[in-house]
Amino acid sequence: MDIVREFPEGFMWGAATSAYQCEGAALEDGKRESQQDVINREIHDEYGYADASVTADHYHHYKEDVALMAEMGFTSYRFSISWARVLPDGTGEPNPAGVRFYHDLIAELRSHGIEPVVTMWHYDLPMALVERYGGWRSRQIVDDFEYYARFILNEYKDEVRYWLTINEQSIVVNYIDRKNLISKADYFNPRFRYQANHYMNLAHAKAAIAAHEIVEGAQVGAALDCAPYYPASSDPADILAARGANAFKNYFYMDAYIKGEYTPSVMRYLERQGLMFDIEPGDLDLIKRGSECFDFLGVNYYQSACVKAPTPGASRRPKDNNKTGKGGHAVSEIQPDLFEGTDNPHLESTDFSMPIDPNGLEFILEEINDRYGIPVMICENGFGGYDTLEKDGSVHDPYRIEYLRAHIKAIGRAIANGVTVLGYNPWSAMDLLSTSNGIAKRYGFVYVDRTDDDERECKRYRKDSFWWYRNVIATNGKNLE
Repeated sequence: MDIVREFPEGFMWGAATSAYQCEGAALEDGKRESQQDVINREIHDEYGYADASVTADHYHHYKEDVALMAEMGFTSYRFSISWARVLPDGTGEPNPAGVRFYHDLIAELRSHGIEPVVTMWHYDLPMALVERYGGWRSRQIVDDFEYYARFILNEYKDEVRYWLTINEQSIVVNYIDRKNLISKADYFNPRFRYQANHYMNLAHAKAAIAAHEIVEGAQVGAALDCAPYYPASSDPADILAARGANAFKNYFYMDAYIKGEYTPSVMRYLERQGLMFDIEPGDLDLIKRGSECFDFLGVNYYQSACVKAPTPGASRRPKDNNKTGKGGHAVSEIQPDLFEGTDNPHLESTDFSMPIDPNGLEFILEEINDRYGIPVMICENGFGGYDTLEKDGSVHDPYRIEYLRAHIKAIGRAIANGVTVLGYNPWSAMDLLSTSNGIAKRYGFVYVDRTDDDERECKRYRKDSFWWYRNVIATNGKNLE
């Protein structure tokens, strides 16, 4: 079924970014360091990729960037607030300049009719909290996250309706060392990942409850990386491995957000594997209360995955990205006695080893709808690749247009099958910092003229995809050519 049709009235078209990946101004106007400032300096030193100090310099270019969004016809823009910019110490006194920046950004968006969709936390925990107690390794983070959430909710309650609490919780668990500044001992302690995940669920619940208390008409969700896991063959052992992978990698997180409970089969697996986390009295009640304040699921979709029955005796192995961007393969995940990742021979991949599978987006959207019956918003979806700025200022990116076209068609098919999709905010509005691959891995509709080792002036250029997406929005998804 290949349905290309006009999208529902009021469908939000836009794009997404995150603070540490696009803002720059890492230590300007009272902002203190976040853990991503430190992590990306370490990545710079190891691989030569850009750090987070300047990135796309959105902090100084935000009016120009919003004007470009308006030119494309955006009706939504998903971005994150930098915790360390508004509360440099994590709690305590706010930073007036940082607080004002987001008021100014939101006002600029509103003046162009663009709905702000705000993420509270997109990996960039204030270093002050990491230094104080280790960030997500301590239960103290739950209360401090609520303090931060209540601060920004009260500050922007009259300007923002759509709130996302936490970005890609499952990715934080999987890539724990790239999303958190942790010790080597914690990296090699897989139980730590699930204890941190539990604290994130508690923090999310407190923030969701606060949002409905503070913001009139609030719509609250969380953005979750969603990837369907396919069996490598029709072998019943592979079918069971795929079932286990979907429960472990998808439903475990969705069930906590939407149903307010942990997936039974995953909990039994964690117990058998010695990975069970500590749950204190009242925790599960709080998670349940948080689920009652959950209005929509933010879906971040880039790829599907393929699994087989795990090799007997195989050791646990987290997935790792292809960091070179020169083809080759990412390291597949292994969860002993549950599943083992493998390549899918039916799919092509990007230069950064990400399988291209628009059908997987339709699959996961319909799966979420059938399982939970909750509205979704596409909060990330995009093609990361190498772009070339031509001498005349043009950037030809037909591969990105082809990728986005196929995924928008998949959304249309899902809508035709009953899924309520609120909007489409692909990654990313402009080129920005990729945590694992620097500036060279570009996603944006707007080319930012800089390299990993030369910041230049970050001049903006419209790519071919800019003009194509403008036409898609103007026709409400009816014309994708």
